Amino acid sequence: QVHLVESGGALVQPGGSLRLSCAASGMEFSVYDMAWYRQVPGNQRELVASIDHGGTEIDYVPSAKGRFTISRDNIKKALYLQMNSLKPEDTATYLCAATYPYEYWGRGTQVTVSS
Repeated sequence: QVHLVESGGALVQPGGSLRLSCAASGMEFSVYDMAWYRQVPGNQRELVASIDHGGTEIDYVPSAKGRFTISRDNIKKALYLQMNSLKPEDTATYLCAATYPYEYWGRGTQVTVSS
């Protein structure tokens, strides 16, 4: 059974940093393309960043470019999202997702950016 478990969410002040982690199990992590999404209640889920199985093809939503960095460790079966210069509008539940060849989702970790 596939499990994706996020961690690292917290309450942080504007301008602060957080590093989110996603631990994968029950899957051959190294063959999967992965992504981070975020969701605010009442809004659609938004793709924040994606990374291919080899870690060479990376993409970001425009609002995250220059502030967020997605990375992965295929040996540790882990996905990361380094978030810097956080803004109140980054407040959301952040979800880890395996996107290809099959789709799996974690339950999310809450990030709140507020003074």
